[in-house]
Amino acid sequence: MFFIEIRRIVIVILGAVLNAISLNLFLIKANVYASGFTGMAQLMSSVFQDKLGIGITTGVLLFILNIPVIILGWLKVGKGFTIYSMISVIFTTLFLEIIPVQQLSTDILLNAVFGGVIGAVGVGITLKWGASTGGMDIVAMLLSRIKDRPIGTYFFILNGMIIILAGLLYDEEKALYTIVTLYVSTRVIDAIHTRHEKLTAMIITTKAEELQQAIHAKMVRGITQVPAKGAFTKQDKDMLIMVITRYELYDLEHIIKDVDPHAFTNIVQTTGIFGFFRRDD
Repeated sequence: MFFIEIRRIVIVILGAVLNAISLNLFLIKANVYASGFTGMAQLMSSVFQDKLGIGITTGVLLFILNIPVIILGWLKVGKGFTIYSMISVIFTTLFLEIIPVQQLSTDILLNAVFGGVIGAVGVGITLKWGASTGGMDIVAMLLSRIKDRPIGTYFFILNGMIIILAGLLYDEEKALYTIVTLYVSTRVIDAIHTRHEKLTAMIITTKAEELQQAIHAKMVRGITQVPAKGAFTKQDKDMLIMVITRYELYDLEHIIKDVDPHAFTNIVQTTGIFGFFRRDD
């Protein structure tokens, strides 16, 4: 378990390095913006510098923007998830201050594409290992714990604000290239992890009771148990069906491996749900 946590921290730090490279070597000089809190911090830094003559770096602003949501995450979501988000934010801020801001190419399209891809790889591997990059990830997790709401709407509103402000404050071309970056980022994250907000897990197991207890000890999710039988072996089994958020996928995978390594699990995209999402205590 210790080595798993060390590997997760290393992955989070690697993701922070890639995010910093994406911004400082590609996006910032081109005035093309990333998504979420990172893009908002980047846009605010540009406005402070270009419009007000105040030099505040993207890293510092990213750290400041994340303070309230990290506090909320600590109080409402869980210490483990929030600690890894804090590690990601701190190291992203650190690397943004260490890596020099420079332009490797004058081609704005190359900057938009490469910046989007490199940043998305950083976010994707961080999510794949059960951590987050802070910001909207914590907001999404918080909302999923409180009430089932369409998280994509909040991502859309924030990214839409970034695109509109980029167009109004600079020019329409920058806004269009920002859309390119956001599109490329989404596709890459889809390939590495998943951007689907909710997933359905169908677990075929011979250790249904132990697995349910282990899942409920770590996750606040309802589980439906259905009797099942192997068509070839004729062995009696159970199928556990549950809906989770994408942030819980890593933890679920490891719970299943620990309790029943021979279980068969199918993860599918969930486009919508009706009824009570959380465990009814």
